Amino acid sequence: MLKRERHQFIMDKFKNVEKINTIDLALELNISEDTIRRDFNELHNKGLINKVYGGAFLVKDKPGNVFDIAIINEDKKNIVGRKALSFLVDGQVIIMTGGTTNLSFCKLIPKDLSATIYTYSLPIAMQLSQHPNIELIFIGGKLQKNAMVTVGIDVVQVLSKIKADVCFLGVSSLDVNQGLTEMGYEVSIIKKEMIKASAKVIVLATSDKINGKMPHKVCDLNQIDAIVTELSPNSSKIKNFADAGARLF
Repeated sequence: MLKRERHQFIMDKFKNVEKINTIDLALELNISEDTIRRDFNELHNKGLINKVYGGAFLVKDKPGNVFDIAIINEDKKNIVGRKALSFLVDGQVIIMTGGTTNLSFCKLIPKDLSATIYTYSLPIAMQLSQHPNIELIFIGGKLQKNAMVTVGIDVVQVLSKIKADVCFLGVSSLDVNQGLTEMGYEVSIIKKEMIKASAKVIVLATSDKINGKMPHKVCDLNQIDAIVTELSPNSSKIKNFADAGARLF
């Protein structure tokens, strides 16, 4: 396969997945990992993808409005969201991170749920604003425009004063040995504060986020109370998490 053809293959593959793993793609195309890394570097330099440790993400166009966000693998994220509904109880104080998995979850929350929800995500806040019985608190700060979340010391200060029952934590990567890691340093700091502020931490992650690593550590696996994926808890892909003592749903 010529380089031009590989690049087109990679971009076509992003129509169905959020992240492409370097090793998996090398095996699929029967070429070296170094060749894939060079392809990723070229596409990254063209502004088409974001190259990260072990793989790459697609650079997404900004939506025209926060209700017009394209959700890749929405069927998988809906499975995650439906499972996560079992952790909701009336009267809870909840912290909600950003990301399209959490956004899919929020779309499934019953309209009669009564809760207090803190979030630093603008799309999540706009989605939850349609729920009449949710007291919604948007944590203001500097807006990180690519992810539409707020960051900075103002967000950290608010979180330091919250005593939440549960945090629904979206992730960039989750690994048995590395724990939860993030691409962005500022987001990793805020997620650390969210974990500190919460009595229980529920990670919502589709399987493409499993067994990966990003540059910035958020927490170890033992700081997470439950991991919710679209997979069966008996799936071989997450068996290592079960062996490590994680609660899988």
